[in-house]
Amino acid sequence: MISTSDRRYSRRDTLLFLLCLGLSFFGLFSPVTWGRGVADTLRESVLFPLVWLQTRAEEGRTSRVRFRQVTLERDSTAYLSQFLPSLRAENERLRQLLRLSRRLNTGYLSAEVLHQPQAMDGRTLLLSVGSRQGVVLFSPVIAPEGLIGMVSSVSGNSSVAMSWAHPEFRVSAFTVSGNAFGVVAPSNEGRNGEGALEFRGVPYRDSVPLGTLVLSSGLGGVFPKGIPVGTVIGTVREEAGWERVYRLRPAANPGSAAHVLVLAGTAQTRDLAAAFPSDSLLDAVRLDSIARLRRIDSVAQAVKAARAARRDSLVRTTPAQSRTPPSAGQGGTPSSPMQGGTTSGPAPAPKDSVP
Repeated sequence: MISTSDRRYSRRDTLLFLLCLGLSFFGLFSPVTWGRGVADTLRESVLFPLVWLQTRAEEGRTSRVRFRQVTLERDSTAYLSQFLPSLRAENERLRQLLRLSRRLNTGYLSAEVLHQPQAMDGRTLLLSVGSRQGVVLFSPVIAPEGLIGMVSSVSGNSSVAMSWAHPEFRVSAFTVSGNAFGVVAPSNEGRNGEGALEFRGVPYRDSVPLGTLVLSSGLGGVFPKGIPVGTVIGTVREEAGWERVYRLRPAANPGSAAHVLVLAGTAQTRDLAAAFPSDSLLDAVRLDSIARLRRIDSVAQAVKAARAARRDSLVRTTPAQSRTPPSAGQGGTPSSPMQGGTTSGPAPAPKDSVP
């Protein structure tokens, strides 16, 4: 049998169930405004702690998602910022290469440097153009700064360029003023780990001042005239009475070249001096003009000193009587006794008469 307490609990549960069911029907069929009011009242009173916990949980989840997104954006920005300087440098170099190609008066092929032996060792360069694109042996390779080298071997879609750092590289060159000719070759001695060039075969009587720009002369039929090769930075040696050898700072660095131009067609017979920036040429001409003015001033001073010495020697060799001031008389000549004048010196003593 069911006890009295169990019956009491069952009745209470039944009443609660009926009450909840009645409230449910009331909320279901009551106007919407009443339902919203009741819901707001419950949220602000009985359910306020639960609503507060739910709000904080949502804010925490949103904050974690936002933090994760901001972290990813920061990491991507930091990653891109590491490559930004290199991208800017590459963009600027491509712009310079494009400007150089517009100034060229001969055919050319744009090439990308695919391989280098080492980061700073650019003796040979693998280029992305070959015989199918029109590359032939001994085609000059240039950069916006100046001469890089020449093509030493060609295949179908690639070629190998010998840079100026190769021991067998040679190019006939002359100074921008045209007063000295010679041959440029790689130097056996580097300065601070960097490659250098030597301007050899310059006659001993021809002195090249520091800062003079050296260009390719066009002799030899390989390199056209007017490509910057390097700038004079010092003297290597001087053989008395024979030649002078100067050290050059290269105009272009093969180790840092990523894009180059391969000259094609009849480039060997053209003058490319106008294709390169004129700032270096103007500076070289200015330095050479200053050196010439200094030589002219020294020659003028020497001529002036020689004239002064000659004038002094003429004055010293003049007879003494020509420098003696004339005595009082007409015409500046000594007067005779017959004219009533007096002689400029004592009268001669009379001779003794012979008995």
